[in-house]
Amino acid sequence: MFAIMQLIGGVILSLGWIPQIVQILKSKSVADLNLKSYLLMLLGISLMEAYAISLAVTGVGLAFLITNTMSLCVVLLVIILVIKYRTRQ
Repeated sequence: MFAIMQLIGGVILSLGWIPQIVQILKSKSVADLNLKSYLLMLLGISLMEAYAISLAVTGVGLAFLITNTMSLCVVLLVIILVIKYRTRQ
């Protein structure tokens, strides 16, 4: 039951980034976004990813690994977009 809750919660959290990504792509503007904040989030999620991998290796925490990996990818995409569009301004 908790694995399903983890999957649902993690997917919701990951999908929560989609409106920001769509806004960046539409406006091609990241003027109000703070790159340092996203880099700190990336660091935190990366540390949690190491923990998630260790849990998955022992046979538990696969849901945590899946959802954490999704979050890592989405935050990394936002960082790439911030860097891409910040250099154009």
